[in-house]
Amino acid sequence: MNTHIQTKTNGFEKGQPNHRLRVYPNIVDLIANEDNPTPLVRLNHINPNPNFQLYLKLERFNPFGSVKDRVALEMLRGLDADGKTIIEPSSGNTGLALAAIANTLGVPIEIAVPSGIPEDKKIMLRLLGVKLWETDDALCPRFPSEGARGLVDAILRSPATRDGYISPNQYENELNVRAHYRNTGPEIWRQTGGELTHFFAGFGTCGTISGVGKYLKEQNPGVKIVGVEPASTDHKLPGLKRISGLPSELVPKILDQSVIDAQEEVTDAEAYDTAIALARKEGILVGPTTGAILAVALRYATTGIGIAVVISPDDAFKYGSFYRDYLNKEASERGN
Repeated sequence: MNTHIQTKTNGFEKGQPNHRLRVYPNIVDLIANEDNPTPLVRLNHINPNPNFQLYLKLERFNPFGSVKDRVALEMLRGLDADGKTIIEPSSGNTGLALAAIANTLGVPIEIAVPSGIPEDKKIMLRLLGVKLWETDDALCPRFPSEGARGLVDAILRSPATRDGYISPNQYENELNVRAHYRNTGPEIWRQTGGELTHFFAGFGTCGTISGVGKYLKEQNPGVKIVGVEPASTDHKLPGLKRISGLPSELVPKILDQSVIDAQEEVTDAEAYDTAIALARKEGILVGPTTGAILAVALRYATTGIGIAVVISPDDAFKYGSFYRDYLNKEASERGN
């Protein structure tokens, strides 16, 4: 049996990704785009209102496991890292995507993370060979000069280190927004046939909600864009940031407030309870940030009419240590 891949077989061109056959010359070619979208899956049991259809946009199907794969690829394409080491603050997902792509390019990379991120993510970063800088800060520091962001900023400014490092700076890089404006937004529009009425996403670096929101508003100004944030700055929802109460100069510079129709808060308990309910009612394993965003969408589903898309940034597998506390408590209450 000849197992050699021919230069041209059933339309497969050597060196070009073939999404129908799922054959790729490089792992990076699996990152979602309009021709290779991440799945959109309807929720059939957790949503009580048949007149308000809820769909999850499952970004876990990107090759490195999250919505940040799109952003990392866009930012690295626009970065001249020749002879330098990439360094970036991250709560995990951006760091994982940057590290994986940097490995394919042969570019050294270091990631600064809050010590409070799940141990699972730190292990994955180390698996990728990343030099990890851990900072003793919250997942949602108030000031950009604090914690992981402050450490990276210091390295980039110090005369002793600044010439050897370069940062994509996801909080201020417009390519973060463009990745979602060019791909995620058009995917959602096409997948729903242009019929969606609501889009739900979290506030983090704010690239997803700004890029998707801008695209959807251009197609139909009536689409409601709803942003989700933690109810407190002291939370366990990696990737989410509390925007309320921040002075304007501390809000991520890439956030486009003009596309936001509503801003909603979610507690940790509500987020984790919703994520656990999703696993048990729909069989979908998601991270706690998805639980937070979905919790808000379910509030709208109590009385709403329309078709809603909820961005699901990643899956549950990097948060085992975080879910353990909730599951142990549940077992204790049941007497198990």
